[in-house]
Parts: sequence; structure tokens; C-alpha cells
Amino acid sequence: MMEIRYPTELDDFFFDLQGYLILKEAAEPALIDDLNRAFDQFPPIEPGAWWGNAQRRDYTVDTGYELHNCVEAGEPFERLIDHPSWIAYVRHFCGEEQSYVQGLFIDECIASIRKSGGHHPVHSGGYKGAMRGAFGYKHGVFRCGQVNIILALTDIGEGDGPTMVVPGSHKSNFPHPLAGDYGRGDRMDELPGAIPVYLKAGDALLFVDGLMHGGSSRTNPGERRIVIYRYGPSWGATRFGYEYSQTLLNRLTSERRAILQPIPPNRPDDSVEDV
Repeated sequence: MMEIRYPTELDDFFFDLQGYLILKEAAEPALIDDLNRAFDQFPPIEPGAWWGNAQRRDYTVDTGYELHNCVEAGEPFERLIDHPSWIAYVRHFCGEEQSYVQGLFIDECIASIRKSGGHHPVHSGGYKGAMRGAFGYKHGVFRCGQVNIILALTDIGEGDGPTMVVPGSHKSNFPHPLAGDYGRGDRMDELPGAIPVYLKAGDALLFVDGLMHGGSSRTNPGERRIVIYRYGPSWGATRFGYEYSQTLLNRLTSERRAILQPIPPNRPDDSVEDV
């Protein structure tokens, strides 16, 4: 069992300054192997189709195979819910520390496979950004709306379609004049200020969702495999209305269940007559 990693003062400094951190060797090799075996079992379903309680929902025609609600796709994905390499980080940055609603919620969890030619267009940034992904720090505590973990299941280097970020853009008061609009298909490859984030299998990229980011074009053969877990405060709701199955919730530890369902349904007892 890996020991819990806690953010340091240096982590706080660079997260505030850049909007992201790289967590080296975040996931143990055995877990990476188990996740890749789980990926091998994904069925060749069309966008919009369901596989159990997970759904293929590609963000664009170029982003590749994206299985949403992937925590329902096998036990290895359950181990990521409260993984010790990042759980203390996300609690610190987006868990409403020292407040009456302190806690976490997983907004989205996505398993992604991208092949040659695929990319994800640039999006987010501080300018007119949604509160959902906003960066905040006040009175000695972070108040971020969403903090993402991208876990690499394959080595992601030059030509592999690495995630690209524009450091510091989570605080921008101006639109990037060359970024275009999200959804137009604009590639990040030559975007001024954007840098690639290279990862080894098992490394993780942690970033506030308000940071300008996207996926550069993959030019190499083979597959880029990642898992994305988006964390937010306990009062959040899944972006696309996904609900976790009772079967999954029943088998989780109480700690993991509290992250997927931080506020259990409040219903009248069956024995109480309707009024």
C-alpha cells in the first residue's frame, strides 16, 4: 500500500503560479498493468452507446474513444477514487477545506484512448471562465471549483499527443487572441504559450480545470491511454447526469463511497405514510 502524499509549501507555490503539478510515479506498476488489461476489455461500441453503466461519449470526432463514468468499468478504476498519491492534494485544492461543506465529489471519470491523428482542442482559461472550473485562493485556503487528475497508462512523449497547458492562464483576465472558441477544433500544437506535458506510464498531471489545456496531435502509431478523474467540492453534481449504480456503491469502502456519494439521498422512511 502506497503512503499518502501530502502537498508541500512548494507544491502550493507552483500550483498557485502555474495552475498544475506533475506527480511522478503516482500509480504503482501493478495498478497500471491492471488498468491496461481493463482497457483491453473495452468493447468497440459507437459513440453514445452504453456498456453497463458506462457510456462512450467522445468530446469531439477527433478526441478518440472516451468511456465516461469509467469507475463502473472494473475494479481497478475503483482504486483511483481515493488514490494515496493525489487524494490529499485534491482535498486541499478543491475540497472546501475548513468549511462546513468540506469534502470531495468526482464530477467526471473518463477512460481515453487516442490514436494517430487525434487531438483535443484548446479550452478553458481564466477569462470568462465558469465557476465550475475556477481557481480561487483566499484567507489562506484554496477554493478551486474542479481539479483534474490525468493518469498516464502509456508513456506519453513527443508525437504521442501529450496534454498541453498554458501555464498561469487560470488567472488570465484576457482571452488568448489565437486560441479560438472551444469546440471549433483548434489544435494546441502551435499555440503561443502552450507547452507539452510529457509523462511516463504511472505519472499523473494535476491541474485546475480553469487552466487553458487540450491534447496535442498524436502523430506516432499506437495508442495514448489515460484516465481522467475530475474532483470538485462535495456539493457538486456529475456534468452529464451520470448516476453511480447501487451495485458499485454497495461494494465500495465507506471512504470511497463518501467521495462518489458525499450527500446520500434523503428520503422518507418506507414505514411513514405519505401525507
